[in-house]
Amino acid sequence: MTTGSEKGLMCCLRGKLDLRDLNKSPRDPVYYRCITHALRSSEYHDRNDQYYRIQQDMGFRKVHIYEISRLNVVYTLLSKRKLLWFVQNGEVEGWDDPRFPTVQGIVRRGLKIEALIQFILEQGASKNLNLMEWDKLWAINKKIIDLVSPRHTGISEERRVLLILIDGPKDPFVCVIPKQKKYEGAGEKSVTYYNRLWIDYTDAKSISINEEVTLKDWGNAIVKDIKKDENGIVTQLTGVLHLE
Repeated sequence: MTTGSEKGLMCCLRGKLDLRDLNKSPRDPVYYRCITHALRSSEYHDRNDQYYRIQQDMGFRKVHIYEISRLNVVYTLLSKRKLLWFVQNGEVEGWDDPRFPTVQGIVRRGLKIEALIQFILEQGASKNLNLMEWDKLWAINKKIIDLVSPRHTGISEERRVLLILIDGPKDPFVCVIPKQKKYEGAGEKSVTYYNRLWIDYTDAKSISINEEVTLKDWGNAIVKDIKKDENGIVTQLTGVLHLE
């Protein structure tokens, strides 16, 4: 144990105290491990006397214990004992289930470790009880992945409107462009340019005649005509390119 060998890391030294003590913490507690830290959450405050007693018995100098509050998240069950029920009863795949509030779970859900570290550092070390929102953690994560995530465009087949460009290319052609303009490591993608393209219905119904709109990775266009059915639903747009 003193040399930190592989066998030593598996062992601990216990103090033979009083197993009949009403306070369970002095019942043969662990005196020594190869690695120890004097930084722990405030829920273990009742064990401070045990910690100081062990130091006294071992002849060690008194080490100050830095207590920090436990991180709590709104509407989230974090107790391992209670989460174990879901694992044992097969309600989840395991401790790394994406629905679980464990580190493994939220990483599988898409969280970057860098975001978790930054989130914890921003909270700081405090003894005050706190109740955090998940939104802040995911907002930090979004900023990190936004710089490296590839960009793709998609339109729902049920909610799409045809845009016809009068002066657009009659024969489709393909250009290869970066998936993420700020990060070359994201790779490249092929984009087809044509005089007929789909746009989202939500965007289509908000456009007015003679309004200038921006076509992603192409340029601007001016809408000259809007067709609607008998119910006032936009069915088709007609426009001209304005790439200047």
